[in-house]
Amino acid sequence: MRTEYNFANAIKNPYAKKIKKQITINIDSDTIDYFKAQSEASGIPYQTLINLYLTDCAKNQKQLQISWN
Repeated sequence: MRTEYNFANAIKNPYAKKIKKQITINIDSDTIDYFKAQSEASGIPYQTLINLYLTDCAKNQKQLQISWN
């Protein structure tokens, strides 16, 4: 191991802005089951699918359309 390191030519991590943050969220069982079924069909982990869907909503600035019956 070196005693000193030179970072003069170092570059910033281009993915540093996309670091994920762990949170706790309550999701209905039916919703989780839906994404798990999608996961089995696509081969993508269900948590990744949920993240992709929420990211798409945020990027496209989708507005919630809620109607209470």
